[in-house]
Amino acid sequence: QVQLVESGGGLVQTGGSLRLSCVVSGGTFGTFTMGWFRQAPGKEREFVAVITQSGRNKLYADSMKGRLTISRDNAKNTVYLQMNSLKPEDTAVFYCAARTSVLIKTTPREYAYWGQGTQVTVSS
Repeated sequence: QVQLVESGGGLVQTGGSLRLSCVVSGGTFGTFTMGWFRQAPGKEREFVAVITQSGRNKLYADSMKGRLTISRDNAKNTVYLQMNSLKPEDTAVFYCAARTSVLIKTTPREYAYWGQGTQVTVSS
């Protein structure tokens, strides 16, 4: 059974940075395209970033482009999301997700496996 566990969330001031991690177990990590999504209270879950199996191709949401770096370490079964210059509107639960395809997808329904989420709160 594939399991994803996120960590690294927390409370940060405006302009601060956080690095989220997601460890995957129970599957062959190198075969997964990995995505990050977020969900704010009362809003739908939305795409943040995605990285392909090899790490060669990446895509970022326009709302956070320029402030994010997604990366992965296939030897550690881990995907990372470095977030800089955080704003109060970035406050949300951040989820990592996995899909077994080389194609980059940005809709939640395309991802079969999900973590439990990690809370990111940005204070003004």
